[in-house]
Amino acid sequence: MIGDLLPWVALLVLLGLWMLGAYNRITALRAAVLSAWTPVDQLIGERGQALAQLLVDLAEPLAGEAAALEAVAQAQAQVQTALDAARRRPVAPDSVADLSKADAVLAAVWVRVLALVEQQPDLRAKPAVAQALATLTAAPAQLAFARRVFNQAGEAYNAATHQFPTRLLGAVLRFAEAGRL
Repeated sequence: MIGDLLPWVALLVLLGLWMLGAYNRITALRAAVLSAWTPVDQLIGERGQALAQLLVDLAEPLAGEAAALEAVAQAQAQVQTALDAARRRPVAPDSVADLSKADAVLAAVWVRVLALVEQQPDLRAKPAVAQALATLTAAPAQLAFARRVFNQAGEAYNAATHQFPTRLLGAVLRFAEAGRL
């Protein structure tokens, strides 16, 4: 009788070890996505601070362009709201997509303010404005790299959760798909 159960016990042990290994792999990939989120979060936060300071510095000299400055401030507020939501769940596709959309809106309205500042060399010469502009002009390249790393980590996680037989575990252990920036 024990001889008849031994193959089944061995199969169950093997299945349990596979499940444990698959769970650990998916968990490690998810941790990599969360780790890749940290620089994205930090860079968007730094850009937001520099943008807020620049808007304060530009309020008086560009008083005639208050609508453009207000549009940037509103777009930055949307980015901040989306960033706060994404901080709670950086792997969730909906929160990451909302952040990406808000960031695209900010980029679109920011171009006008940047053009206005570029037309005024005396304004660019002010130390506070120059420092904020330096941060804001360096941010897109740094953010693009951080996004690429985040997206690659998310793609590796998504690929692993969609592979058979790990996909079977995903339904049981609720491995959701990671979003893309």
